[in-house]
Amino acid sequence: MSNLFTAAGLEKEAPRPLADRLRPQHLADVVGQEHLTGPDGALTRLLASGSLGSMIFWGPPGTGKTTVARLLAGETKLHFEQISAIFSGVADLKKVFEVARGRRNSGQGTLLFVDEIHRFNRAQLDAFLPVMEDGTITLVGATTENPSFELNAALLSRARVMTFRALDEAAIERLLVRAEAEEGRPLPLTTEARMALARMADGDGRAALTLAEEVWRAAKPDEIFDNETLQEIVQRRAPIYDKGQDGHYNLISALHKTIRGSDPDAALYYLARMLDAGEAPLFIARRLVRMAVEDIGLADPQALVVANAAKDAYDFLGSPEGELALAQAAVYLATAPKSNGVYKAYKAARRTAKEGGSLMPPKTILNAPTSLMKAEGYGSDYAYDHDAPDAFSGQDYWPEKLGRQRFYEPTPYGFEKEIEKRLAWWDKLRNERRQAGGGET
Repeated sequence: MSNLFTAAGLEKEAPRPLADRLRPQHLADVVGQEHLTGPDGALTRLLASGSLGSMIFWGPPGTGKTTVARLLAGETKLHFEQISAIFSGVADLKKVFEVARGRRNSGQGTLLFVDEIHRFNRAQLDAFLPVMEDGTITLVGATTENPSFELNAALLSRARVMTFRALDEAAIERLLVRAEAEEGRPLPLTTEARMALARMADGDGRAALTLAEEVWRAAKPDEIFDNETLQEIVQRRAPIYDKGQDGHYNLISALHKTIRGSDPDAALYYLARMLDAGEAPLFIARRLVRMAVEDIGLADPQALVVANAAKDAYDFLGSPEGELALAQAAVYLATAPKSNGVYKAYKAARRTAKEGGSLMPPKTILNAPTSLMKAEGYGSDYAYDHDAPDAFSGQDYWPEKLGRQRFYEPTPYGFEKEIEKRLAWWDKLRNERRQAGGGET
């Protein structure tokens, strides 16, 4: 077939992309995944053991998942079969399995590579189980999404997850050096522009090589591009960020933890990343409100007010002006004193409420709208706090079978220092009045 293409002149008319020409021929040639393909890598060890087994390759685009699957098939003498979950259904799978059975009966196994395996539904994923168990196929599924969320437990229990890492700048540089050797000419970039191109690739080796091709096409003889010209030529590549998947959860987690950790600069960085990637600003605003009540609480009661105000300001102004309100709230929350006292107290109270069942509050603090209820003692001897000394009666509000509990423990930070003083004062009054025969028993 290749001779036919060559004879027709098609090979010259449709040259192979650089990324395809540089596709590694050996596991040792794969860059950026040394933890898998290096001398002591997980895949290298599996090959040495002679037992491969089914696997899930999890990682960002352009990190070598397809290439490694092909190389594994070659190393183990398995027939390489590739399908995409986007274009395949159960009927297609049955055909692939049937051919694989025939191939196995003839003495050769099949490595079935399923790209975008997370796109299959539960019924489709279940179809893999029997052919994985009886050895009809060795499954290698590739996904950019977290397998824990996207694949069912039955399949994960039969496959080992291999995590592919985004390529760092050193790995991207190795690819660019290989590209220059393949092309027989250097990239026409300044040192700064070359580093910028590596960053633009965003950990994607295929993207880096595609960008390099664009640079070579655009450059005139003896022309060298600086950083600014590079960005004009190739445009800036959009950040890898799926608002419904891992990128979404990773960045909001990072924003939350930087605010909890009182780092306003890191908080602004992750906020900018999310907004730049197209995250819904009102989603961020809701999360800021959550951070205000979970991680700051009464250490700074204004935190909740500021977070809510930022949400209202964004509603009023829209983008881009309203985004500044979110930035202001993020900085305020990051620099506020922190306390999870209310958060912990609420969880403890819920746990006690669930365990205690439907315990009756003291009749003293219940209203008595009917004569029968008054006769039963509802509202009897209720002490109105505003009429008591220090506006504090010290009466017992707890169900008799439960007794007094302590859930809320103020921290020594921010406004909670003042709250602790109040609680200590009320404890003192309560003890005095109990000893005097009134109030709490």
